[in-house]
Amino acid sequence: MTSHHPVAIIGGGLGGLTAARVLHVSGIESTIFELEASANARTQGGMLDIHEDSGQKALHAADLHDGFRKIIHSGGQAMRLVGPDGTVHLSAGDDGTGDRPEVDRGKLRELLLESLPDGTIRWGTKVSGARPLDDRRHEVTFADGTTITTDLLIGADGAWSRIRPLLSPAKPAYTGISFVETDLHDADTRHPGSAALLGDGFFICLGDQRGFLAHRETDGSLHVYTALRAAEDWIDTIDFGDSAAARAAVLSHFDGWDESLRALIADADGALVPRRIHALPVGHRWDHAPGVTLLGDAAHLMSPFAGEGANLAMLDGAELGQAIAGHPGDTEAALAAYEKALFPRSEASAAESAASLETMFGDRGLERMVEFFASHQEAE
Repeated sequence: MTSHHPVAIIGGGLGGLTAARVLHVSGIESTIFELEASANARTQGGMLDIHEDSGQKALHAADLHDGFRKIIHSGGQAMRLVGPDGTVHLSAGDDGTGDRPEVDRGKLRELLLESLPDGTIRWGTKVSGARPLDDRRHEVTFADGTTITTDLLIGADGAWSRIRPLLSPAKPAYTGISFVETDLHDADTRHPGSAALLGDGFFICLGDQRGFLAHRETDGSLHVYTALRAAEDWIDTIDFGDSAAARAAVLSHFDGWDESLRALIADADGALVPRRIHALPVGHRWDHAPGVTLLGDAAHLMSPFAGEGANLAMLDGAELGQAIAGHPGDTEAALAAYEKALFPRSEASAAESAASLETMFGDRGLERMVEFFASHQEAE
């Protein structure tokens, strides 16, 4: 069975949702096809700093900035930089004047979801293939055997996009960094030492090409990313189904580090979750093709070390929606305008992310980050 959708967005992440919202505000109908079974199929954890010149700009375009202000995590812009011995090298509070307020990713997603008309999202639709048709339209096939056709196909389906191959042969490559994610719940009561160590906002600890990146979440828990320069198959050498063994294996890379830091792994609640960090080539772009484009990680997957991923995905979605609305009846002109701005912006951010990775996990990572933040404070 085949149905037709004038605008089909593959992927219901922040970028795809923003695109659909801006189109809706402009009176243009779209349909999102999302792999997850429902809005609550999995936890959308993690904090995001939403930048004034990108993520917040997108929220203004979506007419959701007032709602966004209501879900900001007060105090979340505080930052602490620590060495392997537990020495605090830099600590800055949140006085409410910063331009990158923190929000819970799940609450931001909920804000976007609730702004869309019922029926906009088709949940539980896994794409198995996509191909161009003769009339500038595209056909998308789903795992359940159904198909759709569309006048405009938007790939917002993340790092391993099934739409990207229509435009580009590029594939994400391992960056050399692996994460292991842990959580410490009800931190002030159950993990007071870790809560005091991290403070109210974002926490960085670096040394010897490894470290911890963590933040306090709005529910009072601490979310920790243990980061290591490691071979691509390092994760495969650990049985993450055995939490005790996994903790011991990860902790072995932090021998000699202060016990307060090792506790972020040793005292973690629940399973340890491994994740390899991948990126598309810096400057990834494609030749224009009729009726199809990409946004977010599908277009410019980068490492998270400049905090740009979610912000750019939302800005992509907003600018694509605005371009479509600003070129009524001329999809190709809309895509050309969108991609003309997209490519240089995403290249600059990807280069910044790659450089930040080398700064943080190269030689003298801690010292170089101290210098980086000191120079920014002086500039202010």
